[in-house]
Amino acid sequence: MSGKEDLRIRSKVISEGVNRVPNRAMLRAVGFQDEDFKKPMIGVASTWSEVTPCNIHIDQLAVEAKKGIKEQGGAPLIFNTITVSDGISMGHEGMLFSLPSREIIADSIEIVVNAERFDGLVAIGGCDKNTPACLMAIGRMNLPAVYVYGGTIQPGKLDGKDVDIVSAFEAVGQYHEGKITVEQLHQVECHVCPGAGACGGMYTANTMASAAEAMGMSLPGSSSTSAIARSKSEECAAAGKSVLKLLEKKIFPRDIMTKKAFENAITVVMALGGSTNAFLHLLAIAHSVQVDLTLDDFERIRRKVPHLADLKPSGKYVMQDLNDIGGVPGVMKLLLEQGLLHGDCMTVTGKTLAENLAGLEPLKENQVIIRPFDNPLKPSGPLVVLKGNLAPEGAVAKMSGLKKLRFVGPARVYNSEEEATQAIMADEIRKGDVLVIRYAGPKGGPGMPEMLSVTAMIVGKGLGGEVALITDGRFSGGSHGFVVGHVAPEAQVGGPIALLQEGDLITIDSETQEMNFQVSSEELELRKKSWKKPSPKFSSGVLAKYARLVSSASIGAVTDLDIE
Repeated sequence: MSGKEDLRIRSKVISEGVNRVPNRAMLRAVGFQDEDFKKPMIGVASTWSEVTPCNIHIDQLAVEAKKGIKEQGGAPLIFNTITVSDGISMGHEGMLFSLPSREIIADSIEIVVNAERFDGLVAIGGCDKNTPACLMAIGRMNLPAVYVYGGTIQPGKLDGKDVDIVSAFEAVGQYHEGKITVEQLHQVECHVCPGAGACGGMYTANTMASAAEAMGMSLPGSSSTSAIARSKSEECAAAGKSVLKLLEKKIFPRDIMTKKAFENAITVVMALGGSTNAFLHLLAIAHSVQVDLTLDDFERIRRKVPHLADLKPSGKYVMQDLNDIGGVPGVMKLLLEQGLLHGDCMTVTGKTLAENLAGLEPLKENQVIIRPFDNPLKPSGPLVVLKGNLAPEGAVAKMSGLKKLRFVGPARVYNSEEEATQAIMADEIRKGDVLVIRYAGPKGGPGMPEMLSVTAMIVGKGLGGEVALITDGRFSGGSHGFVVGHVAPEAQVGGPIALLQEGDLITIDSETQEMNFQVSSEELELRKKSWKKPSPKFSSGVLAKYARLVSSASIGAVTDLDIE
């Protein structure tokens, strides 16, 4: 390293000294030579897996990142972590394991990077939990790092129309309603997922990738580039090079992931009409970098940011369409011009957000996917925080594509998704009902399962927007309709949702941002006294451990809080 600054900020404990001969011997067995020990060691966290199309191609992207690190003078090593497929785990007990996978991914990256004493990191993710998990690990360790999103899937084609995974969930409801035949249902199944990449609409994976880019932790364009695009491979190589430059410039994740950077992320999510899961994940990432972010911050930003993007699930278009007209950078450029982004935030390019966007093209003229500011889909963001006697700590709702902004109806109360599913299939849920699924929170689920199957069945049966759904669980980014999730405190800890009874009148008002049920204080006290906390659903294994450690959804459902 003579003549150059030594960038081995941590790996020097392995690469120097006679006492580390055994350590170096192990690395020689995996390909290191004398000169490699003089270079900074950079980890490449690959979430490659054959269990989901979101991640099936990431092994090759990791190889490209490794090449970029080598070219820039680093010593790269690829390691893997897990992923689960939300689409495959949806609608059954497997979904209980989805949110806990976020913690395991973050923990495993933190463990490997710290054990091996890497000096920096490139993390590559695909499916929903990958992006927040990688950013949580990066935030905890605070080592120079770049996140790369594996990219979106191409839309499938059926009968000349674009289809995606949510089309399949909704087709199930259409089949049960007798609107399509079993043969048509099979054709949907065979065409919605044509290859590699994460689900194509503005669902959770694309939402969180967009947030990561807005936060400055990804290279410009990363969130909207298709999984199979040649430029995605080039981006991975560039990310590898960028980590070495961040090391040289002494730019660390906590220099990038500031409060203003989170405000940028929330702004972009609101403008794009992203997933409600953004609340949960951004709160958790903020916790990892010790930034004070609350639900009130989301609401403060929502009020001044219009909903501009006509994207699925409530709109017409998919991420590939957005990419074709200028992608997320084009949207950010528009938001910056309107004074809605902090342009002075540092990013992984070593430049500010404004400097990055200055060199990029604006959105194409005459495009119809991103609405102009004088004609937005909604004058304020569609992701609304609700509070009231049913959710004192808060709940979140996605109000995009809805004509009704207020819903009043009787509670139809179920203690599991399975019970609610059976009721929907049996036509027991009718127009005007408020379907309540409780004991599905972080502790109660445990694991806060998503309710895409339930919401898709409601839409498939023609009740979209005519039935409200409330849960202390979560919704998929593909869910749409009058749905409210993340109700806190959750039922398992005795939150008010546990005290609801069949027929209680519930009011949900997105304009006053209230969610209440009509019950006297005397009656509520009687219900509290008679309520008994259910026994944990699991007494051993990962879900039992998760249920013991996990926090409220209102602070991100994290598992590393100081509980003393």
